[in-house]
Amino acid sequence: MRVCLDTNVFAQLFSPHSPFPQILDGFIHGRFELLVSTEILLEYEEVVVREFSPQRWNRIWTLVQRIDTHHKTVIQVAPHFRFQVISVDPDDNKFVDCAITGGAELLVTSDRHFSEVLNSGYAIRIVSPVDFALLV
Repeated sequence: MRVCLDTNVFAQLFSPHSPFPQILDGFIHGRFELLVSTEILLEYEEVVVREFSPQRWNRIWTLVQRIDTHHKTVIQVAPHFRFQVISVDPDDNKFVDCAITGGAELLVTSDRHFSEVLNSGYAIRIVSPVDFALLV
């Protein structure tokens, strides 16, 4: 299954007291493909560095690269079109653009702004990290 993780979910995966160990375990064992774009990776880095440290980001990025080397499950997407689905917080559109372009089945977030995707006509399911943890 192809998945796009909002930053709020991604950063929590690597927290020492992650509420979603099942998601991290599923990622480590290649049970889903993670769709990312350059914009998303930069936001992941920005948040992890701000909330934790540059060293933590380096460890996370090294792990992500190793997982991809082993399972080929990190899919780099380069959206060339801005779908502008989310009007409430346009910055969140980077995740929608990546999900649409990459053919994601799921966009995992706890952010309510993504509810606008539900009536957009795109075949992406918005799921909470709690629900996604049950799927992996």
